Amino acid sequence: MKSIAQNKRYLQHEVTTKLYAVRLYRQEKDVQFVCRRYHISKASLMRWNKRYDGTRDSLEPKSHRPKSPHPNAHTEEELTWIRNLHRRNPNISVCEMYGKLREEKAYDRHPGSLYRVFVRLGYRKKVESTKKKSKHLGKYDTPAQLGIKWQMDVKYVPKICYVGKDDEVFFQYTMIEEASRKRFLYAYKEQSSFSTVDFVKRAITYFGYAPQTIQTDNGGEFRHTSKTKRVHPLDLFCQKNGIIHKTIRPRTPWHNGKVERSHRSDQERFYNHLSFYSLADLQIQMKRYLRRSNNIPMSVLGWKSPCLRQLELLNAGNI
Repeated sequence: MKSIAQNKRYLQHEVTTKLYAVRLYRQEKDVQFVCRRYHISKASLMRWNKRYDGTRDSLEPKSHRPKSPHPNAHTEEELTWIRNLHRRNPNISVCEMYGKLREEKAYDRHPGSLYRVFVRLGYRKKVESTKKKSKHLGKYDTPAQLGIKWQMDVKYVPKICYVGKDDEVFFQYTMIEEASRKRFLYAYKEQSSFSTVDFVKRAITYFGYAPQTIQTDNGGEFRHTSKTKRVHPLDLFCQKNGIIHKTIRPRTPWHNGKVERSHRSDQERFYNHLSFYSLADLQIQMKRYLRRSNNIPMSVLGWKSPCLRQLELLNAGNI
């Protein structure tokens, strides 16, 4: 299906058609005859006749750009804010810039307006909408209170980010509070049950409370993958602390969609620009990124950051 701009381009008459139509009208003075012959309207013919001064250039298409800016357009001051922020942070996202502008400059425009400015200034390409059939047909009930459910998952740290001498592999453990979308990250050298239990303990210390439910996939670091009478260390820890360990259905990662989607953001905002030489270096940079990530506004939270959303829920007593 052709766009509106393409249709307008195809509907424009050629300069030769305009020229012959005006000359014939000035000779014959028969409006209906000229309009039928060249398949044009009377209004167009009269407009061309008024513009024609004997030269072909007088019938060339003129610019449709307005001579004055729209009353609601971004001001030069606002454009300067955007350019300066992007110059200091070339890899900044639209959401992160929107949050910084609101906090530092009292920016009150819609996020969509900022996105269009981003595209117009050449900071990013316009994303073409590709609608895919959703695999999640049911409604997911997101808790409205803190401490109801957490989602946990593991992400491989890209090897290209590691610039050390040893051939080591690193893993990022992620815990997300569903109600506020606030996250906790920590890096390990191994993907094991020991790392999982240690990470859950660190997450409880970070958030300041334990959840009712922790939801994970069916990986070996979260549950036994073969039949056995032994109890997994994570299940032992959850039973000891009164936590329900819930696993999603196999091969359905969208059931753990919040933490899975956050991993894509980590790749775009963090790992695409990361270089580290040791586990300690990775943990330091990850801690800084975590502080930054939890203060980026999210559309699903009404363009509030996870930290601000958590503060609102705490003040409302929703815990």
